[in-house]
Amino acid sequence: MLEIRLHGRGGQGAVTSAELVAIAAINKGNFAQAFPSFGPERRGAPVVAFCRVDDKKINIRAKVYKPDVVIVLDPGLLTLLDPTEGMSEKGILILNTKKKPQDIPALSGKSLRVATVDANTIATQELGRPIVNTTMLGAFIRATGLIDIEDIREPLIERFGTKLGSRNMLALERAYKEVSIKE
Repeated sequence: MLEIRLHGRGGQGAVTSAELVAIAAINKGNFAQAFPSFGPERRGAPVVAFCRVDDKKINIRAKVYKPDVVIVLDPGLLTLLDPTEGMSEKGILILNTKKKPQDIPALSGKSLRVATVDANTIATQELGRPIVNTTMLGAFIRATGLIDIEDIREPLIERFGTKLGSRNMLALERAYKEVSIKE
């Protein structure tokens, strides 16, 4: 089972990202679940979303405490939390930052695979706003290989409609090409 934790801020689309990955995985024939963890937070407050994907039925109904993949949509959150909490040495940390993976300090002393992408710039250029959720999915797809770009296209178009969905696909595809990954 692949367990994913997404850290973002209210309004950035972390919950939507988790749902899109789950839908794409289910459409491929896998089992998946996606759910948020937040209270009455306002736009801009820290939000955590979770996703699990497996080839057999998933019976766990708890938060993800030992993620295989962590996606951080807002680099400002790195001063508020340790995104690597619970991650194994084989985990993949995907960050929205202008920095290259080799410029990211070892977080919590772990040697993780690190992927970075300047999602803010890509989203602003492609969508006109720095809403980075679908942009970060491009980096996720490339870093994990869990699903393919084509697997996410239909769920994304269904969620956002043809016009906005097409623009989100452009942002996703750019991030897929521009992500830097340190093995």
